[in-house]
Amino acid sequence: MAGRAYMGIPRDKIPWRPYINPDECIGCGACMETCPNGVYVMNEEAGKVEVDAPDNCVVVCDKCAGFCPQEAISFPDKEETKRLIGRLLKEAPRP
Repeated sequence: MAGRAYMGIPRDKIPWRPYINPDECIGCGACMETCPNGVYVMNEEAGKVEVDAPDNCVVVCDKCAGFCPQEAISFPDKEETKRLIGRLLKEAPRP
């Protein structure tokens, strides 16, 4: 999934990625169970979940955050991300 474009926009131009607050994460793995895209990995040594493949995160999907019992997962502002996508689509060259 990494490297794929979103609506024709290179994925690296869209800063939609989860952030895990390491002070809040208890390593329960609920986010890993919820996300089918391999975004997360368990750091066994730290006993906490880490973001391993942020570009695998589906743009504007934040489902995993709702399953985190500690509310340790955050994302960029969804509406701002949608506005950015709109601007990038308008700027994209037409085939």
